[in-house]
Formats: sequence, structure tokens, C-alpha cells
Amino acid sequence: MSKTTLRKRIALTATTALFAGMLTVVATPSAYATHKAANSEAAGASGNTQMSVGLDGNMYVATAINVTAAAVVGGTAGTTGATTTIDDSALSKGLLAKDTSSGTAQTATVLASGVLSLYAQVATASAFFTTGGKFSSAYGGAAGASAYYNSTNTFVGIGNATTSTGVAVLWTAPSTAGTYAVHLLTGFSDNGSGGSVIQSATNGLVPPTLSAAITVTVVAASTGGAYSASKSACETTQNLAAETSSTVVGVDSTGSEANGGNWNIALKLRDDYSAALPSGNLVATATNGALLSWGSTAGTVTATPLAGTGSTVVAFRAGSLDALRIDQPTAGAPLSTTVTISYNGTTVCTKTVSIAGKVATLEVSAIQTQDLSTATHTNDIDASGRATGQLFQVVAKDSAGNRVATSSIGTFGSDSTSLAAASPIVTAISVAHSATATSSTSAYSYSTGLYTCGAAAGTASLKIKFTTTGTGEAITSPAFTVRCADNPYTYTASWDKASYVQGEVATLTVAFKDSKGNAANNVVTPGAATFITPMLTAVTTTGSASMLPSANGIKTYTFTVGTASGMTAGTYTSIIDFTGLTDVAAEKATPTYKLTTGGDSTTNADVLKSIVALIASINKQIQALQKLILKR
Repeated sequence: MSKTTLRKRIALTATTALFAGMLTVVATPSAYATHKAANSEAAGASGNTQMSVGLDGNMYVATAINVTAAAVVGGTAGTTGATTTIDDSALSKGLLAKDTSSGTAQTATVLASGVLSLYAQVATASAFFTTGGKFSSAYGGAAGASAYYNSTNTFVGIGNATTSTGVAVLWTAPSTAGTYAVHLLTGFSDNGSGGSVIQSATNGLVPPTLSAAITVTVVAASTGGAYSASKSACETTQNLAAETSSTVVGVDSTGSEANGGNWNIALKLRDDYSAALPSGNLVATATNGALLSWGSTAGTVTATPLAGTGSTVVAFRAGSLDALRIDQPTAGAPLSTTVTISYNGTTVCTKTVSIAGKVATLEVSAIQTQDLSTATHTNDIDASGRATGQLFQVVAKDSAGNRVATSSIGTFGSDSTSLAAASPIVTAISVAHSATATSSTSAYSYSTGLYTCGAAAGTASLKIKFTTTGTGEAITSPAFTVRCADNPYTYTASWDKASYVQGEVATLTVAFKDSKGNAANNVVTPGAATFITPMLTAVTTTGSASMLPSANGIKTYTFTVGTASGMTAGTYTSIIDFTGLTDVAAEKATPTYKLTTGGDSTTNADVLKSIVALIASINKQIQALQKLILKR
């Protein structure tokens, strides 16, 4: 076998292996696919894609509108092989969808027997190969070079370019539906003389590099032009200015709308090929009297749609991208509405949104006891982790019971009448954090308040007021009771039961008093503690200096009865020592408790006592019997 023949066989074997590994997986066309109707003559792109990525790395499909009877190869409208005009005349026929890529992962959909007009920019040898269908009308390449087709027209080489040049070809799809591959090959193969030519009748060589590939899905008929639920999207949004066809993906906004605000629905309508639907009848209806209006510019999403005047709006509009605005029918009244949108009679979107009404009620809870002569609360007991603590919570609701975010619509203040009556026990009241959320599971859906105590302990009745900035309307809460007291000074401790069985839960209650005997405040900690609790295991932390009591000066601690090493039944004395208090005036608490194992808890002492009692009883019976005998 000659070296030339061996080199030919190696080249052909490598080529066969390359083609066998080509991808033929159907990929979903991108959201920017260009759609042609079933007759291939409906609106498509206004022009073909210009080559811009570079040499030997891209292959393009003509997507321009084609109203002629046949496909047209690229380059025929300009200079032979010119890269600037190679796309000018290119027209495909029967193209239904094409993604936007030009590399090795392209996808396209075409009608059976349709024709793709392909073009590329190269500076090497180049060729086109397909797993089905046929090539024709090859054009371009080096001046004077002629194209070479194999016997089945599934391969075509277009010359040895050494400078930038344009190449083009027509690919006719098979008449049988299926999935096929079309590839662009570039580069030079070694012919043994330091160079190469493209495949010819004599050398058997092909360009070695796969530069571009298209997976083409051939279908018998077009399903374009009709609404596709899987390719369309509809979502609620509060930021229309940020919406584009790529961001409208069907994910609803998780935000909420305050009184006076409005919701928007952004939608894009696509067919099975992800192509935008043509203009059609868009009808939107809303429940509960919500006011609707379409965006001011059809086919786009605008940031400033005008407010609507009715609950049904009808328009003949483009389905490529659109926006619908939703407003309250009555100012200040809460709204919950379901909006339904249809396109040419087909329901394409159903969304339910709510807009809060004005503040109608204020609910005050979680009231804590403030320190004397103090206006702040530095120990944060708010689960939300806010930097400043709270002495009470305020939940604002509208007339439907929906929580209202108050931070952006108004301000809190004191009710002057109740505050004057509370003096000198309480001298001021305010809200530190106004609510920013509406979900009942969020700590930011309630406002947190503080109040200032005077020098004397006691209780007072207060009210808090909220004023809406836009209207000046004020809502006052019901009266709630607050308490002022001094810091923990003494304490007592007690167990919830006198006796426990192994495995039970024991609760220790510690009551803190201030120096005047009032229940202590719960904004100043009692400090670190040392607990000695024989045969009990602590569940809650006992030694932390930051443990705060409740509003009535009470703090509870939980223990399990028994230890890891077991338990001995008996009576025990615990020692509860808040060292910061006992160092000054308090006394250690020593409450006792009895423990049993839950089975037979009889001790030796109990047995001995029972024996002594039994002997005494027997002796009494003997003495009584002797007296009876003597009498006889």
C-alpha cells in the first residue's frame, strides 16, 4: 500500500468517526427565534445576521423575510466571495425557527423539503456536511475554485481560501420528518507536502475542524402562529421599567402594594417555536371592581401605564410584550382581585393580587416593663434582630384585616390626652421602627415602640396614634396598660411540684422584685446565676447574664429529672444564686424537691419503721389476749 493511499484511508476514517459523533439532540429554540408561517412567506426578520465573530468559527442561516417562490444562495447580490455582501441575497424557505447562536450548538426548525440558505466567513479550506438532505448552489471561496460535491450531495467543498472570504450554500431538508445535522468544516489537512486542498475526486481529504453545527428538526407541518402555554409567560410585577422579553419568565412578584399603589401584569405571548404572536384581540377582566388599563405602547412594557377606568379592557394589540395596570376602584378601600387575560378568545393568564387599604385599626401587644427614668431599651428582645429593642409592638390593619406597611405612608405619634393622664409615671411614647412588610410571618410587619418612665414605679394607660401623610387622617389605638419599675434587687425561687418522678420535666420559677418590692422591670438583666440542682439536668441556659425576665418580673427555667449517669431517689435542696444580686441585698434561694424513680421507692428506714409498727401491734394484741384469759 502506498503512502498516499494510506494517508487517504486515515483521513477518510477520521472523517467518518467525526461525523458519527456529531450531536443530533433536539434543543429548544431560544426566546428570540424567528418565525415563518406555514407557507414560509409570513413576517420574519427584516434582514440577515451580519457576520461579526470572526473567521472559521461561525455559520449563519438566512432569516430574512422571503416572499419569493424559492430559496436564494448568499453572495449572488455582491462580489464573488465578498464577506461584506455574502449575506445580502441569502433567503431561506420553510424556516420556522432559528436560535441566535452561530457556533456548534445551533438549533433550527424547518418544514419538510424546506431550504436553509447558509453562509460563513473563512480563511482556510472549507466544506459543508449533513446527515440528511442535500446541498446545492455552493458559492464563494477562492477565486477560480470550483465546488466539489460527493455522489449524494451530502458533502460539498468550496475551495482553499488563504484570506478572508465568504462562502454560501443551500441545504434542502429531507421530505421525511426527523432530526438532522448540518456542519461547517474548516482548516487544512496535511497532504504530505506541507499543505492541503479540499476533498476532490483524487485526494480524499477534508478540512479537519468542526467550526459550526446546526441540529435541524424537520417537521411535516407548522404549528406556529398559535398560542403556546409552555413558551409564553405572564407574571405580576411592581417594576415594569426593569421588564424585558427575557425577564418575563412567569415568576410573580413577592412584594405587596400599599394603599394608593398599583399592580402590573407583564406578559409575552409565543407560539410553539418561541416566536412572538401577531397582533390579536387582548381582553382583560377583573373581579371586585378593580380598574384596568393596558400599557400606553402596544408591543412593549412601559414604566408608566395610565390608570384605568373600568374592570374590562379590550384592545387589538401585539402579543410580543405587553403590560396591564391594576388599581383600586375606591381610594382607601382594600382590594383583592383576580384578573383574567385572553388572546383571541383563549385564556392566557389568571392572576390574583391585593392592594391594602388605608390604616383602619391599630393593635398593640408584647408590652414590656420599662426602667425608671429611662427612655431607651438597649437589650434587644425583638426576634427580627433589629438594632434597637422594643417595649411594645403595633400592628396596623386595613378594614379587611390585612396588615399594612406603615413606614412609607405615614407617621406614629402619641395620643396627647392619654399621655397627659399618664404623667408622671410615663412622660413620652414613640415608635422606633415603622413596619415595612405585610406578611404575618415577618417581624417587619409590625412597628416597635418605646416609652419613657418617670422616677416612680407604677402603671399607666396609653394610646398610640398613626397619621397618614397623604390625607392627614389619624387612627388611634385602644388604650393599653404599661408599667414602670426599678431593676431586679431581690428574688424568690420555687419549683412547680413538690415531688418528681425520674424522666419528668421540672420548672423553676424565679420572681424578681425591685428595691420597693414591685415586680422588677424586664429591660435590665438580673445578671449571671449559679444553679445547684442535684439529680436535675438543665434544659434552658441558667448562667447567662443576658437572660431577661418577663414583663411581670418572672423568669422560668426548665430541667429534666435525672442525669446521664442515673438518679438516686430522695429529697434534695437546690441553691439558686444570682451572684450580682446576692452580693448586694438578695439572699440565695434554696427550694427543695423530692425525687423518685417511679418504681418501688421503699427505703430501709421505711422497712424498719414498718417492722417496729408491726411488732408493737402484735404486742398489743398479746396483752389484750392475756387480759381476756385472766378474767376467765
